[in-house]
Amino acid sequence: MIPTASRDGSAGNRIAARVRDAILSGEYAPGARIRQEDIAEEFGASRIPVREALRILEADGLVTLIANTGAWVAHLSLAECEEVYQIRERIEPLLLRYSLPHLSTETLDRLQQLADEMQAGSDVETFLHLDREFHLLSYTGATTSILGDTVHRLWNSTQHYRRAFTLLIGPDGNRAVHYEHQLLVGAIRRGDSTDAERVLAGHIRRTRLELGRHPELFAQG
Repeated sequence: MIPTASRDGSAGNRIAARVRDAILSGEYAPGARIRQEDIAEEFGASRIPVREALRILEADGLVTLIANTGAWVAHLSLAECEEVYQIRERIEPLLLRYSLPHLSTETLDRLQQLADEMQAGSDVETFLHLDREFHLLSYTGATTSILGDTVHRLWNSTQHYRRAFTLLIGPDGNRAVHYEHQLLVGAIRRGDSTDAERVLAGHIRRTRLELGRHPELFAQG
C-alpha cells in the first residue's frame, strides 16, 4: 500500500498526478465516472488519499464532485466551452504580457524548439503535449497570485476539446497553427507584447470558432 506521506509528497498528491495524466491524455472521457474503490484498488491505497486526490483534481478543473454521489470527469457543454474560450482569449494575452519581459534566453530557445518540433511532427498526442508545454512555458515569466492558476485550470478543462479540434482540422488546419506558433515566438523574441497578444488572441479564437461548428463533440455518449 502507498504510504500516506513521504518526502515526495502525500499519497493523495501522487494519486492525483497519475489520474491527472490519465484524464489529460484522454484515458478518461469527459463525463466518465471515477469510482473511488477502483482508484484505491489500482494504487493499493485507502479511501482517504483517494478522496484527497479527487479534491485536488476538482480544484484543477478536471473532476466534478457531487456530495454523497461520486466523482465524474469534468464535461463542458458547447455554451460552457464557448464561455471558457472567450475568457481565455482575454486573459491569456494579459498573462503573456506580464510574462514576456522576464523570459530568459534559454526559455526563448526552448519555445522555438517546441514550435519546430510541432511543425515537424504528425502524432496528435505528441502535438498536444508539446503545445501545452509551449503555451504554459510562455507564461512562466509572470508572477501572479490569481491569473496563472486560473489559466492552468481553464487549460485543463478544455484539454479534451483541444484534442478533438486537432483531429478535426487535420494537416491543412495544423499548418495555420504552426504558422501562428512561429509568429508568436518571433513577437516574444522581439519583446513586442502588443503583437504577441494579438497573435495569441487570434490563435485561441480560431479554436473556439472551429469547435462551435461541431456541437456533436459536446454530446455525452
